Amino acid sequence: MMKRRWVQVLLILVVLSFLLIHFHFPPCSNNVPAEGKPSPVHILILSSWRSGSSFTGQLFSQHPSVFYLMEPAWHVWVTMYQSTAKVLHMAVRDLVRSVFLCDMSVFDAYMSSERKMSNLFQWETSRALCSPPACEFFSRGDIISSANCKTMCSKRPFSKVEEACKTYSHIVVKEVRFFDLKVLYPLLTDPSLNLKIIHLVRDPRAVFRSRENTVAELKYDTNIVMRSHKRRGEMESYDTMQIICKSHVEMYKAGSQAAPSFLKDRYLMVRYEDIVREPLAKTAEMYRFAELHFTPELQTWVHNITHGKGQGAQTFVIGSRDAMRVSQAWRKILPFQKIEKVQDVCKDAMDLLGYRLLQSEEEQKDMSLDLLIAQNSS
Repeated sequence: MMKRRWVQVLLILVVLSFLLIHFHFPPCSNNVPAEGKPSPVHILILSSWRSGSSFTGQLFSQHPSVFYLMEPAWHVWVTMYQSTAKVLHMAVRDLVRSVFLCDMSVFDAYMSSERKMSNLFQWETSRALCSPPACEFFSRGDIISSANCKTMCSKRPFSKVEEACKTYSHIVVKEVRFFDLKVLYPLLTDPSLNLKIIHLVRDPRAVFRSRENTVAELKYDTNIVMRSHKRRGEMESYDTMQIICKSHVEMYKAGSQAAPSFLKDRYLMVRYEDIVREPLAKTAEMYRFAELHFTPELQTWVHNITHGKGQGAQTFVIGSRDAMRVSQAWRKILPFQKIEKVQDVCKDAMDLLGYRLLQSEEEQKDMSLDLLIAQNSS
């Protein structure tokens, strides 16, 4: 009898031990949360200033499955403005990783403790921060303008950013403050992330002209980019372009020509000129890459935003415009002498990314887009 009782006691202890282990140490799940919800897809749009990245970001921001932030690393650069772009790479990378994981406590190092959602740089460009649960004035599926969002949602608490982030299947960040793709390798091999990279480039001549129009707005960032370069004065704008173009060359080579195995099917280079020439087709391509559905409502919006009558006169404002014509405006405005200088400092980038050099003022006056993009270039 005693022996039987001891056996029963041992069986009970075994069962209790199993239950204790099961509930306190659940089995590992290949990055899938305990409730079975699939891991989010993380998309990083890499570009440089004045390259159409704000517009491209809006193609993702307006998608109802996307939580989008525009250039959160601005806060790093503003706080650590005495550093160089290279030194700041690590801090920027760590901030982007935290954003992808919806851990917004990372902003504690760069913002005051008494902050609202509207203290986040360009917060109003995020449809996700202008709809539930971040803001109740709009529906989650609405196409929302930044002006309307700013009017209605600016007083929401900062905690809403993290709360909203955790409800989306896709998290998209647009950044212009990376100059080296290899800096991102730790994120691409991080098992907690499902990261893909869209590398957006634009014709350096168009970038140069746009930068001329926004010298004051870009001065702060330009100073950081140029801090490790001594030359100033008339050639500074060309030196800046040379740094930007070189970074695009190195990122493209690292992402496509000498890509490590963990980058397979996770890097996509897109030219802004291709987007404005075939907006529906190129948006569909980027959505497939990002594992997003291109809804009929979004198709209509993309067509309308790229086939308007606007001339893109308002800096940093995304509105309906004749996108292809605006993208080529530099050819009518930029003196050929400046074009030659930009082509000289950015020749490697133009050759590699498929942009044709102009040889004369006569070629400059020909507004055919086919003259600008090399045939069959990737």
